[in-house]
Amino acid sequence: MDNFANKVAVVTGAGSGMGRYIAVLLAKMGCNVAICDVNEETLADTHAMLRHYNVATSRHIVDIGDKGAIDEFYETVINQHEHVDLVFNNAGITIMSEFADMPENEWDRVMDVNFHGVINMTRKFLPHLQSRPDAALVNTSSIFGMVAVPTQSVYHATKFAVRGFTESLVKEMRGSKLQVHCVHPGHVGTNIAASAKQIESNDAGDKKPAFFGRDISWEQQGELFRDNGMHPSRAAEIILNGVRKKKSRIFVGWDAKLIDLAQRLLPRHYDKLFPLIFIPMLLVNRVLKKPLTELPQEPRKPQSKP
Repeated sequence: MDNFANKVAVVTGAGSGMGRYIAVLLAKMGCNVAICDVNEETLADTHAMLRHYNVATSRHIVDIGDKGAIDEFYETVINQHEHVDLVFNNAGITIMSEFADMPENEWDRVMDVNFHGVINMTRKFLPHLQSRPDAALVNTSSIFGMVAVPTQSVYHATKFAVRGFTESLVKEMRGSKLQVHCVHPGHVGTNIAASAKQIESNDAGDKKPAFFGRDISWEQQGELFRDNGMHPSRAAEIILNGVRKKKSRIFVGWDAKLIDLAQRLLPRHYDKLFPLIFIPMLLVNRVLKKPLTELPQEPRKPQSKP
């Protein structure tokens, strides 16, 4: 896909983070955008940013973990925009918990949003995308679809699954008019960790894993993650460039590329190389955490809790 002008894109999880800036950059390039999120307030903020551009936009409150809601969303978007050329399956959540302590309903909720949501969105939009002369399906996995750490078993399960599903779809669609992409972000400064539910261990003797050697709360870890990563606008730019260049696997950030290399070099002990990757990246991200220039200002920014 050479450009996005005059096309129609659907972006899930567009209320914040990468989803917000994928929508904004698409609109800046002349692409009409249908955005959705479960959070009405933050989605309205994204929609306000899109008004800076002369494109058709619509916003939709959709729970991506609900198949019926996806079916209704599809019909609404087609009725309003007549067609869709790009689908960005970006919505995602996580829970910080050891597997033994995680309630089944919490596990199922993350699976429904992160994996079944991608499957159901793809199943619903795929026939329409295949009918378009130039189309793309972009599924967000994670660098955590390549490697694993403690307390993220459900997130890993979904992101490894998205990766496998998408890479199979890449091969199935090869030679067709539909591009398929799998995105693997590294450390991007989003709210996914700060807004994640935390479930403490039932074992009183257990301690949370240290964060680079520091024993800090889950909340502090989430804030550090949000405030010290690559700005989502820069991540969105990398993703859209990857779509234009027809890259089936899109790594976002040098940390993502280096972690992928680490797991290839040390398949069983890649975690031993993490400090050599993440600590320098915290320094690099002092520059990368600044947003791209000439973009609308966010109506409100998340506030750190005292």
